[in-house]
Amino acid sequence: MTVTTEQAAWFAGTFEKLVENVGQAILGKAQVVRLVLTAMLSEGHVLLEDAPGTGKTMLARALAASVKGSHSRIQFTPDLLPSDVTGVTIYDQRSQAFEFHKGPIFANIVLADEINRASPKTQSALLEVMEESRVTVDGTTHVAERPFMVIATQNPIEQAGTYRLPEAQLDRFLIKTSIGYPDHASTVLLLAGSGQRDRSSGVTPIITLRVLTDMADLAAEIHVDAAVLEYVSRLAEETRNIPESRLGVSVRGSLAIVRAAKVWAASQGRNYVLPDDIKELAPYVWTHRFVLDPEAEFAGATPEALLRRVLSDVAAPQQRVTT
Repeated sequence: MTVTTEQAAWFAGTFEKLVENVGQAILGKAQVVRLVLTAMLSEGHVLLEDAPGTGKTMLARALAASVKGSHSRIQFTPDLLPSDVTGVTIYDQRSQAFEFHKGPIFANIVLADEINRASPKTQSALLEVMEESRVTVDGTTHVAERPFMVIATQNPIEQAGTYRLPEAQLDRFLIKTSIGYPDHASTVLLLAGSGQRDRSSGVTPIITLRVLTDMADLAAEIHVDAAVLEYVSRLAEETRNIPESRLGVSVRGSLAIVRAAKVWAASQGRNYVLPDDIKELAPYVWTHRFVLDPEAEFAGATPEALLRRVLSDVAAPQQRVTT
């Protein structure tokens, strides 16, 4: 299927309407909303590393309300069990049969709050559903409804009682970013409307889940030239070869940035991906996949600085290909 310029224009218009709609609840954070929408339309997940009180829950609610979808919130704690996330099979004496009671993971948008407070066993319960959109309980597979996205949060300041997310789980997140505090003008507007405790309650649907899945299917067909694919491959290889990196970008990470770049291109009304799309998304899609050499990390190296160096060292293709 070849995406026409008209279809790309429709995608971009609908995308911006969603950004504006969610922006009613999350003031002054259009770029963050675009990134989260990009992850959702790429059928990926988001990790938000943020301090408390920056609007993470409100973002999930506003996004779900905009697309007429369901949402749930899971507060991760050290005593949370895997079954508290996925659900449990219970024997019903009336029907004399085992029935599966779905857990909060079965929603279109799931906010996994303070995910690093749960034990590794509970964190691992998310791996299958994040990668394959399905849960296996007692040998029976249960499919999550499409669209499905996990927005996980972790507090970068308070580390007492937390567990580090394993590399395998970090690799499941398409995008890592932060909302951050609002600017001065947005803060004043928030304070002026302090009587409204939940700004997301005023967000109304502008599209249906069916339209959202149609957008995701359309974005998947955006053209990516072979030169751009080679560029992504060279960048990923370079992240593995630099001496400061113990673990660079995986094949899953390379696939992730191509999927995200397709959505990013469509959101700008293009039916083809540019090398600039890769450069713009790389800090959000790739830096959390780096594992630095301990000596380099002690010397002050950071994933962000290493990625900037990789992007500078690897030449991007010059010819622009349109369809």
